[in-house]
Amino acid sequence: MRLLIVGAGSTGGYIGGRLAQAGRDVTFLVRPGRAALLRRDGLRILSPLGDATVEPQLATADTLDGPFDAVLLSVKGFQLDAALDDLAPAVGPETMILPVLNGMRHMEILAQRFTPRNLVGCALKIATILDEEGRVVHLTPLQDLTYGELDGSVTPRIEALHELMQAGGFQPRLSHEIRREMWEKWIFLASLGAVTCLMRGPIGAIKAAPGGEAFALAVLDEAVATVRAVGTAPSEAFLAATRDQLTAAGSPLTSSMYRDLQKGRAVEVENIVGDLVRHAAEVGVATPLLLAAYAHLSVYQNGIGAA
Repeated sequence: MRLLIVGAGSTGGYIGGRLAQAGRDVTFLVRPGRAALLRRDGLRILSPLGDATVEPQLATADTLDGPFDAVLLSVKGFQLDAALDDLAPAVGPETMILPVLNGMRHMEILAQRFTPRNLVGCALKIATILDEEGRVVHLTPLQDLTYGELDGSVTPRIEALHELMQAGGFQPRLSHEIRREMWEKWIFLASLGAVTCLMRGPIGAIKAAPGGEAFALAVLDEAVATVRAVGTAPSEAFLAATRDQLTAAGSPLTSSMYRDLQKGRAVEVENIVGDLVRHAAEVGVATPLLLAAYAHLSVYQNGIGAA
């Protein structure tokens, strides 16, 4: 199976790098600048689960040779539009597209640009960054990759994909309820992002602050109410685990948006918070705390755009 990784940033670099390390047929679609760095230094991974350096197969938009059997789309939400034209030659009628973007809006965009059959549901939970040297830094042992056919069926192509992914050593999981799991991921990311960005700190510090725990749980309640109205309702097990994560004493947990904000980088405010707020408004769900987070992050985003 030929796999294309769109983007060799921290997320795509980690997943694709582990598969390439295992000898699988993986190609990275990258910009010329990133390609030059990877050709010079290799794709370097620093991880509590073991470091690695691989010599990646690379393609740029003008050298891409398709179609591929599967495409792992790992760009940021605000990079999606630009990536669509670049990856189009890789997509044939039977190509599986696995988007590991945040939120759900990208599913509609991809179905319109390609076909609903091309889409496979996917949810990734991992904490990674690119450091100043362009290395992929895996911050915690968490590496939860889940995927499945959107209708819950088990098909030959999804079984072949599952066989491929198991080579990477990151314990992938084939789900029969991937739609629910994607909506659950959005609930978690929106809640964690809103809480840590508004409070400017990790979960443990927020928990220790007066009213911090109640605030975190109130944000979660808004996200859950919205998803119950417009998407697939979360499981009770997910809700119990998420409440614990958002109120854990001493926890260093932060969101990727918070980490980007701290470094002065662009954040996925529209995809993670803005779209959820808009969905809530359409169905009459009150989300004052999420709306405050959306306004706060929009001010930040507009400010760095003007800088």
